[in-house]
Amino acid sequence: MLAQNLAKTLLVTSCDPAFVRGVNRLRPDLQLLPIDRQADSSPEPAGRLWCFVEWLAAETSGLEVVRRLREAEPTRAAHITMVLDAGDSEERRRALKAGADDYMNGPLSPQNLIDRIAHYEASAPQQPAPRPRLSNGEVAVDLAAHQLRWRGAPIALRPNEFRLLAHFMQNRDQVFSRTALIAQLGKQDGEIDERTVDVWVGRLRRALIAAGAPDPLRTVRSLGYVMDSVES
Repeated sequence: MLAQNLAKTLLVTSCDPAFVRGVNRLRPDLQLLPIDRQADSSPEPAGRLWCFVEWLAAETSGLEVVRRLREAEPTRAAHITMVLDAGDSEERRRALKAGADDYMNGPLSPQNLIDRIAHYEASAPQQPAPRPRLSNGEVAVDLAAHQLRWRGAPIALRPNEFRLLAHFMQNRDQVFSRTALIAQLGKQDGEIDERTVDVWVGRLRRALIAAGAPDPLRTVRSLGYVMDSVES
């Protein structure tokens, strides 16, 4: 089930005791760890990682923290949410360019962190039970292993791009608007700019092309995106 893939370990840039108590009071099932001690193996992170990076970190910029998380092996595939300061379009652009999956307006509090997690979780059970493996031509997705393969060779994808691809694979030859895709990924469409979808699609396309795979996605002017069926 998709619910089994939800994050249970949260890495945050600010992990003061009052903040941790606030989160634990609302969601005792979540494990909070400070990002600067992420390399420690004790306690062992539970489930997939979700990182909340504040725009102004304690010792460096949040953008630099995001870049480091994307380069480090333990957090390379983590879901990274950038907590914006001003929340304007320039901050959004820079957050995505640095490697964030999405963003939210700050300041970060236990309640808005839990709200973001709950919104993400609520979207998963509503989706139809997926087939264990999906294919379109020689592109194959193993949902259980969270793995994309092209002619048997694995292709690394970030969480958003993988979920986006899985959705398209399950619904080939259907056009989806950017707003629909934001909702499909469990994002809060009041905060996520529709242009962010173009960034996700661009990353997905570049990952496929870099591996030598064809790009099955087609942009439908003024409507959105569709994945065309490819014969095997």
